[in-house]
Amino acid sequence: MTCLSWSGVPRRWLLLGLTCAALLTASGAAALLAGTGSAAAARPAAAAAASGSPWDASWTASPQAPTTVISNPANAGFNDQTIRNIVFTSIGGNELRIRLSNTFGTTALHVGRVTVGIELTAAQLVPGTVHPVTFGGRAAVTIPDGAEATSDPVSMAVTPDEDLAVSVYVPVATGPATYHLTAQQTNYVASGNHAFDVSPATYTTTAPSWYLLDGVDVRNARAAGSVVAFGDSITDGANSQVGANDRWPNYLFRRLQAALGAAAPSVIDEGISGNRVLNDSPCFGVSALARFDRDVLSQSGVKDVIVLEGINDIGFSQTPNTGCSVPNTNVTAAQIEQGYEQLIAMAHAHGLKIFGGTLTPFRGAGYWSGMAEAKREAVNNWIETSRAFDGVIDFAKAVADPFNPQYFDPAYNSGDNLHPNDAGYQAMASAINLALLK
Repeated sequence: MTCLSWSGVPRRWLLLGLTCAALLTASGAAALLAGTGSAAAARPAAAAAASGSPWDASWTASPQAPTTVISNPANAGFNDQTIRNIVFTSIGGNELRIRLSNTFGTTALHVGRVTVGIELTAAQLVPGTVHPVTFGGRAAVTIPDGAEATSDPVSMAVTPDEDLAVSVYVPVATGPATYHLTAQQTNYVASGNHAFDVSPATYTTTAPSWYLLDGVDVRNARAAGSVVAFGDSITDGANSQVGANDRWPNYLFRRLQAALGAAAPSVIDEGISGNRVLNDSPCFGVSALARFDRDVLSQSGVKDVIVLEGINDIGFSQTPNTGCSVPNTNVTAAQIEQGYEQLIAMAHAHGLKIFGGTLTPFRGAGYWSGMAEAKREAVNNWIETSRAFDGVIDFAKAVADPFNPQYFDPAYNSGDNLHPNDAGYQAMASAINLALLK
């Protein structure tokens, strides 16, 4: 089995979750619904909850543009291949629909076949669970560059916290493929059309990212909408165990499910490793301000958003350009706070509650300095005292060393002094007052 991974950027920066951003402005692009084999109807800009949609988002991954700075199969794209994306639900339902993404594509994306099934192990599926996915009644769909396509409903029972396999066959060259870089999940690639295969035999290549897919919605009359976890690599689950679904948003959903059962809201993850509030860069996604409409306001059933972002704005103010961190703008705490105010205004304009998470400690990380620490503490003070957010979640306190809160608690440190380990992600989820989200 051949394993594909990214290279070309120092691992230290990848672990720090460098911020970046495609120079494309696709966060404002229309997401299109496939009709007669070509995308035809615009994805709604308003929150689905406000529009009365019967759908709730159960899994999401923020789309990103590939970059030659990082080696990944997304750069060349795919040609006569099937990508088996392994994704996980939060809430379940009796129907689902999927959303394919060509948001950062440079040419039309031709998709020949899509299926969805329940993962048994790795690329192997549970027999009898593979379902065809159609678009406007057709197996194939063409998605213009800069657009997305939402499938027809698929009648399929989905349980909470379940691993699904969405297999996407592309019969011709895609060009550079829209992807989500840091999946913390092994995905699989086969040569030819193997979308209906239950056996893993043809899926001889593994890959570390999700490709051409950025959402799974479910129909669930009892669910209480969707909570969006919006942030950087700490929300993306960097350094958590691959395949374990141990990001803090995953742990948060499990807490909500234990407390509320079938009435629990979904929790969807819109973290991008390295993302910044204020600036784009070439490797890891457009800024939080640029993508908020796409990744939060347009999600099905959204009612609440939790924001944990800003540490990369601070860290990359202090460091030289590595290829991914441009622009290395020396932003101030006040500028980050003004960015939060814009996110808050957008959320409130759409009737959403928005909660601010304090920035977690990072002393000992590669881009820490005394000046950076002063900015972090100033930003956290603003989050806690300004009353600008609808509530505050003290993530910093949850994972800090009680004897020196500029450092991670050793029990929660993944080893890079910036990202939690799995126990740290669980501690972050445990710090959230569930009453905020009910």
